[in-house]
Amino acid sequence: MVQLPDIIKYPAVNLIGETCYTSLVENLNINDTACLKLLLSKGLGIGIILAGSIVKLPQIIKILTARSTRGLSFESIVLETFAFGIGLAYNLRNGNPFSTFGETFFLTIQNAIILFLMLYYANRNRDIIITSICMIISTYSLGSVDLINDSMLAFLQTLCIPLALFSKIPQIFTIYKDGSTGQLSSFAIFGFTLGSLARVFTTLAEVDDNIILVGFLLTSVCNCILAGQMIYYWDAESKMLDKKEV
Repeated sequence: MVQLPDIIKYPAVNLIGETCYTSLVENLNINDTACLKLLLSKGLGIGIILAGSIVKLPQIIKILTARSTRGLSFESIVLETFAFGIGLAYNLRNGNPFSTFGETFFLTIQNAIILFLMLYYANRNRDIIITSICMIISTYSLGSVDLINDSMLAFLQTLCIPLALFSKIPQIFTIYKDGSTGQLSSFAIFGFTLGSLARVFTTLAEVDDNIILVGFLLTSVCNCILAGQMIYYWDAESKMLDKKEV
């Protein structure tokens, strides 16, 4: 039997539970499929959260450097941010493991920053104030059981499925119309695609909720389309710059 120091044991037990810790670590039972699946899911979840905490930073830096949000769809960012907020509230309210949704918290914050930058560079100062007020009201309402009860929040989470799809469609159309990805970050797009695919696995492994599962499945399809566009239009930006120089 393997005995690890408490400084390592306690976090591991908190991550995969006492039963799986005993099976995988102390008894070295590599044939315990259920616990191995849980360990893989937890590992993926932590990886997604860490990636989600920085996945949109390149996008933010790219916007600040170019002082432009060309290629980004304002409607997509608004819908995506709203969907993230609902998803975060739904998971917190249902007590789901943080490893299955933690990146949503960081993505919501990063999306809010991008949203404000889009308004700022469009000189829509009044809309910045209105957007700030709407965000504060929405956050308070989603966190209040008195204003939005559990059944209503579940209904909103169900609405997030088509909402998540609609949030991607304007961006897909914008790229197609412009024939370019503009200031859209490839790191963010590919990161989202891999993350949503991984979330399908972690949801199946840890969360018995078809609403969340269907949402991740459909979101993965749209993210794959965006990733495909990113690859297809990879050289479009450089070609546009060459034409301007000529």
